[in-house]
Amino acid sequence: MSLSSHLEELKKKHASLSAAVDRAQRSPGMSDLEITAMKKRKLMLKEEINRLAEVH
Repeated sequence: MSLSSHLEELKKKHASLSAAVDRAQRSPGMSDLEITAMKKRKLMLKEEINRLAEVH
């Protein structure tokens, strides 16, 4: 997998997770702990995207 395709895949995952966080925040059944965990995964993806983008 090339670097640019890997970056695109990470960006898609980040966007998908962002949408999931938005839905979870509107859902009364989601716990704050679950939402926080999703936000942490989203941040880790963003940091990885930024790190790889600097190399590219």
